[in-house]
Amino acid sequence: MAPLQQTIKAVIRAGDDVGYVAECLEIAVVTQGRTLDETVKHHVQEATALHLEGEHLADFGLREKPTLVLTMELDPTHAQAS
Repeated sequence: MAPLQQTIKAVIRAGDDVGYVAECLEIAVVTQGRTLDETVKHHVQEATALHLEGEHLADFGLREKPTLVLTMELDPTHAQAS
């Protein structure tokens, strides 16, 4: 049996039209918000907690009280000659 993970990793990227989209990699949670703060503070934490509520975390390969690790995906910017 693989060791249980202490973290849930999520990737945040700009939405197609507006705002941000966050997707957890270990569990089936995808959420979005208008601002980065809204997406992180409210939607990712709340959606993750609701998804795991009443579940046995070991069934998801997680230890008790896992933490969220967030990664922000950005498009690279390039210097432009004037």
